Amino acid sequence: MVKCWLDAQVDLHLSHLLKGGGAISYDRRSNEDQMSGSLSGGGENMSVSPVSSGSWPYQILDQQPRDMASLLQKLHSSEMVHEAVSRSCREQHRQIQMRMMLGDVSNLLDLLWSWISPSESDWDDNLRPSGDPEMMRFGTHLVLVLRYIIDVELKEVIREKLETIGDRILHLYVMYLFSQQHEELVGVYASQLARHLCVDLFVQMMELRLNSSMVVKHKLFLSAVEYLPFSSEDNYKACFEEIIDRVLSRSRETKPSKKDADVAEHHRLQSLEKAMVIQWLCFTPPSTIKDFQGISVMLLVKALMHSNILFREFALISTWRVPETPIGAHKLLAFLSEPLQQPKDNLLSMDDPDVSDNLHEFEDWHAYYSWDATYRKWLKTESENGTVPPDDISSEEKDAPIAFARETLSSALPLLIREGDPWLSAAQESTFSSTEHVFLELHAVAMLCLPSRECVTPDATHCAALTSALYSSVSEEVVLHRHLHVDVTISSEDSSCIDVTLRCLAVEGDGLGLHEANDGGLLATVMADGFKGELNQFQSGVAMEISRIDAWYSDDNHVAGPPAIHVVRGLCRRCCIPEIILRCMQVAGYLSQAGDSVETCEKLIELVASSDYGILHLLSQRQLQEFLSLQRDLMLHQMILEEEAIAMDA
Repeated sequence: MVKCWLDAQVDLHLSHLLKGGGAISYDRRSNEDQMSGSLSGGGENMSVSPVSSGSWPYQILDQQPRDMASLLQKLHSSEMVHEAVSRSCREQHRQIQMRMMLGDVSNLLDLLWSWISPSESDWDDNLRPSGDPEMMRFGTHLVLVLRYIIDVELKEVIREKLETIGDRILHLYVMYLFSQQHEELVGVYASQLARHLCVDLFVQMMELRLNSSMVVKHKLFLSAVEYLPFSSEDNYKACFEEIIDRVLSRSRETKPSKKDADVAEHHRLQSLEKAMVIQWLCFTPPSTIKDFQGISVMLLVKALMHSNILFREFALISTWRVPETPIGAHKLLAFLSEPLQQPKDNLLSMDDPDVSDNLHEFEDWHAYYSWDATYRKWLKTESENGTVPPDDISSEEKDAPIAFARETLSSALPLLIREGDPWLSAAQESTFSSTEHVFLELHAVAMLCLPSRECVTPDATHCAALTSALYSSVSEEVVLHRHLHVDVTISSEDSSCIDVTLRCLAVEGDGLGLHEANDGGLLATVMADGFKGELNQFQSGVAMEISRIDAWYSDDNHVAGPPAIHVVRGLCRRCCIPEIILRCMQVAGYLSQAGDSVETCEKLIELVASSDYGILHLLSQRQLQEFLSLQRDLMLHQMILEEEAIAMDA
């Protein structure tokens, strides 16, 4: 059948070329006229013989398929064709062959997608498609080949199908590779996707592999950084920087908490999840990619900047005096320890003052969390000894808390007494001039917590009362002069949290010019009162446990500008420095009972009282009362020891 059709097509084509010479010329319409004439009685004048020797009778030509599509249709549907041939024509690879022969790319793509497209349940199954892997792979490679070889004009005709259906096929195959732990291959195919699809897919894969082994995460990292440009080169192709920025941003989003969960423990565990994303930035790019050294530096800069953001948040959720360490902060320190052990010449050679500023802040946080870990070791060993009968405690176990207590005091003083370089300095020069009209905004996500660490489920009444209390934390004159605006609502992401928004006009010394006060300004003052649970017109003892906080500049239309880092740093100073001092007084009291001198305690008292260090105004009324109470108890105990010593001498 096929040979006959091909022979007829060849003869007809040659006849057309030779214009009647050699092969037979066949006019179907004239033959049809002859047929109609015979039916009307003119048959005596009609000849049904061939036109010439070796020519094709019209009856045979009339039975031939008109084109390739008709031939293929006849092959798998005609009753003349053997059943085995018809059945074979319906097989998938024959269907593909027929459409390739016809050049029907659009229909071929639809057909491939109909065979491999997942069900609705498969889309939600964490990147686990259940279609035929061989067909997925074939479809993927066919799409890539077609995109490469099809000429521009034809490609324009089927461009939409190659982009939409083609991207679906590619996307599905990447999902399959990922589900089979072939992370090293996903970048080859994902990089061919449309920009938004590629970014979304890599973000999803990175989030799903967040808690996987370092080897697995490294494979996925290499797959992205090798096949994608680091920075955006055009609007159509994804880049690694866009992917990692999205991963970092999403990692800070509020995750719903259990209603009966311990607030501190919930924040500890959530902080670990936030910290894990930094590992993506600590991998070393392969030397085979373009400008790998520059990319390594840019990744480290991003790691420092994001780590400092997290360090600030972790510090605000770890002021509870409990033995458990802030695991998120220490995970960050562990991830960055190796990259920062390398020479910092490349890092500091960047012509960007923010780089050295972030490096300096990181070192400040490293010192703070090292001190914090020592304090918690003292708490842990002391509490453990308290559960054991005194006679059962070994001398080593008795000496351990004393050693940790002494180390706590000795390491605190270098944090607090730093001439010309205060810890976590917020005294920065603003990029805005004193004549500009700009605002400062602070956005925070927080829980309302009792002193017992239980969470208070917020309602509209709580939000209204807290809004009023935050306004009342400063004078009415300040509210009017600074255009202070406060808004508290129940979080849309977690009903157990509240969203707090503060906004005020930037003025000289707070948002404009040099921030000499080094305390975060008005917004940090208002937030600190809420954080410490000392709002006069709010429920007594109920404090805001902040889990996420950001501050930035904005214009009259609330369009966000650069970050206002001095606000958040100042808030951390207001919350952390008083806590350092109070913990040290607590430890000093413990050591005085063990017979140590109170020399360090006296230095702390001088430090708080001195105007040179600007610490006194960081303490709230309650914190100052606690400080004085600890000081009094310490002095009384010291007097008792001195009297006992005099009595012994007598």
